[in-house]
Amino acid sequence: MSRKSNESLGPTFNKIWSAAMFSKFADGMAMAAIPLLATTLTRDTVLIAIQSNMMMLPWLLFAIPLGALLDRINRRLSMIFVQATRVGIGIALASLIMTGEMSLVALMVLTFIFGISEVVYDTATQSAIPSLLKENQLERGNSRLQIADTIMQSFIGVPLGAAIFVSAAYSPFLGLAACYVAALILVSTIPSQSMQPERALDAPKRSALKVEIREGLVYLWQHKVLFRLVMTTGAVGFFYAVGQATLVLFLLDHLNVKEFQYGLVMIPLAVGALLGAFASPKLSKRFGRAETLAISLPMASFSLLVAGLAPNITWYLIASFFHGFFIAQWNILLMSTYHAMIPNEIFGRIHGTRRTIVWGLMPLGGLLGGFIARIDITLPLIVGGIAGTIIAATGYRFMKSIRT
Repeated sequence: MSRKSNESLGPTFNKIWSAAMFSKFADGMAMAAIPLLATTLTRDTVLIAIQSNMMMLPWLLFAIPLGALLDRINRRLSMIFVQATRVGIGIALASLIMTGEMSLVALMVLTFIFGISEVVYDTATQSAIPSLLKENQLERGNSRLQIADTIMQSFIGVPLGAAIFVSAAYSPFLGLAACYVAALILVSTIPSQSMQPERALDAPKRSALKVEIREGLVYLWQHKVLFRLVMTTGAVGFFYAVGQATLVLFLLDHLNVKEFQYGLVMIPLAVGALLGAFASPKLSKRFGRAETLAISLPMASFSLLVAGLAPNITWYLIASFFHGFFIAQWNILLMSTYHAMIPNEIFGRIHGTRRTIVWGLMPLGGLLGGFIARIDITLPLIVGGIAGTIIAATGYRFMKSIRT
């Protein structure tokens, strides 16, 4: 039993994981630098909310067709192209800042393109995981990816991105471009066909793309458990986006956090997420995947509400720690559930469809959060936390009953 738990996840997965380390480091710098850059261009809550959700908007517009396309084309090549695109975005942002030509419109456009690249890269990566790992390795693999995400993005990327933004606003973007170059090199060393499902290797003929998209939509609609899980996640995600829409202004203007401290404020969230990532496989083994999944979402939503009620930064940091712990468990166990439930040959389509619903709703929630923030900057977190907790709690019995 011990030997199986320590069994290698394979060289291809290890390369994907190593590339993720560099990518998440870059993502962390972007997560800190882009919102801070936006606040130098406007203080309007609605415009800040729109900008903060430009990264998510491509999931609403492109996730389904891109997901279906990634079931057909070489996933490795698509990941290489995406990393090259991200390098170009980082250089473009740095250049606009250095020349004094940066505007809110330019930032929105480049963030939107960045979001499209995220749709492709995330879908290609997650679609490949079931081809690389056995069913009993899924939680270990997803946990390792979550840990890489937390350490490189939240512990290192976000604090460093905020710190060097204050000293030189262009520097985080040059740094993230260099990180994406390293990730590109790693992905290029992966064997070309190792990330493809068997059907993609030996099927002589495929249906038209629109037919495959329709097949994915029908599969999701007819799979009642999967459909309800996606809709529950989507509803909670909508209100999560309401709460997070103007978080940068909540911290800077309400809790009086300084710009150079912005990344440091994210560390308790990262600590919680890291502990949640380590604990997730153990708790799943002890209590069951469905049972652990069922408790994680209500608790994550409730901690969002507590953060919105924070009268001071200490309160907020404690709430964000618990939010990180439970949201990391939710992400790992949810993805493991999807990997076990969805056939790999149609995973890209289903992944794209569910992300269209879940992440595609987030820009709409973010826009609503921006308008709510005009009343009071604390209200988005409070409203989002209350609504998310109620929806997650009503789905508790359903999620607890899920068996893959």
